[in-house]
This record gives sequence, structure tokens and C-alpha cells, in this order.
Amino acid sequence: MFLHVGIDEHDALARIPPELLVPAPGRPDLLVVGYDENGHCPMFVDGACSIYSDRPRTCRHYDCRVFAAAGVEPHQPAIAPRVREWQFTTDDDSAAALRAVSAAAAFVATRAAELGDVAPRGATRIALAAIRLRHLFGDGEPKVDAVRVELTPRRVSST
Repeated sequence: MFLHVGIDEHDALARIPPELLVPAPGRPDLLVVGYDENGHCPMFVDGACSIYSDRPRTCRHYDCRVFAAAGVEPHQPAIAPRVREWQFTTDDDSAAALRAVSAAAAFVATRAAELGDVAPRGATRIALAAIRLRHLFGDGEPKVDAVRVELTPRRVSST
């Protein structure tokens, strides 16, 4: 998994060695940092982020708990074991929401063919879609068309 760093993220860029930064293809506003031979971010040193206070926006927004909440196995080998360790303590309402997220993830993963081109592809997109779709799964399984409508990108009118 490549780490995205915006060209406007001056603090992060000051902390990441320039030789690790590569322009993102087709994205002049973005640089990427690869991973080491173990699949880890090169800024991950001695079990922690070595630039945590100046970490890039991607790291600030990324939360691997979304995989555990959705019951989705991430494809990143460095993240998967940690995700398996997550346990949630919930009250009744939160437990119902967690079940709805898990049901939504299972639905979009197993019914991708029926969902067509709006089906999320990959563990991260499936997990994020499940969070977004959870409201449809509180009272059982919705119809495929209802899920497709929710997954269809909305266009903003310019008028």
C-alpha cells in the first residue's frame, strides 16, 4: 500500500527523506511513499510512527478499525494481524449498528455481480461502503436496488 502525501503537506514532507518520495502518476498534487521489504511504511520505526506529530493527511484519516467493524480482512499483510486483534465493547444500540455494518459488508462482497459497476472493489472500499450502508441493514437485508442507489455517486447540479 502506497502512502499518499499531498504537495501541500509541508511538515510531513520535511520529515520524509526525499529519496522515498515519488510523484504519483497523473497526479501533480500528490507524492507517494512506498513500503519496505516487510510491507511496512519506512517511517514505521521500532513499532511506532517516527513522524507521528507530522504524519501525512492519509495517516491522520486512516483508521484500520473500519476493517474489524465490517468483518473484512484487509489485503495489507502488515495490517491484517492487528485488525484481527480488535475487539469492540458495545451497548445494545452499538451492537446492533456493528451487526448492520458487518451485514452490509457481507452483502456488498457477495453480491458484487448484482450491484454491477457501483460495487465497491477491494477490502478498504467494501469496509467503507459498509459503514455508509449500515442504515439499510438494521431490519434485515435490503433489496439489491436499494443498495445500488446508495452506492451510486451523486452528481451535484451546477444550477
